[in-house]
Amino acid sequence: MSTVSQLFNSTADDVWKVIADGWLYSGWVVGASRIRAVDAQWPGAGSRLHHSVGAWPLVINDSTGVAAVEPGRSLELVARGWPLGEARVVITLEDLGTQCRVSIAEDAIRGPGKIVPKVLRDALIGARNRETLSRLELMAAGAAGR
Repeated sequence: MSTVSQLFNSTADDVWKVIADGWLYSGWVVGASRIRAVDAQWPGAGSRLHHSVGAWPLVINDSTGVAAVEPGRSLELVARGWPLGEARVVITLEDLGTQCRVSIAEDAIRGPGKIVPKVLRDALIGARNRETLSRLELMAAGAAGR
């Protein structure tokens, strides 16, 4: 899995509040263009948010589901964007008091993304997730989700 980490100048609680608000997902996840619906129990295990990926008019409607969660500490997702495929995404938060280290590990698990050579796939995923972490940090610092 491609893994990137970043030290945030926000608490783990502030970061988790952004992650836990499914309606904010398209604000920090690169590629998600809009949120269409969020299950009431998000981010509980088995819950889903329904999103679109891509830029209008080339938009794909699909969903992301929670495979596992430790509230305030980690979230494992299966992100879908068919016909492109599916990815496993694991977000972890390390509480450092007034700071937080956030990591995202991701890789394709089904679909055409699996046939992209791993070296290239890791480079593309890593670049995307570095920007995702930058956006998440800004949203946590700006009190999104509170």
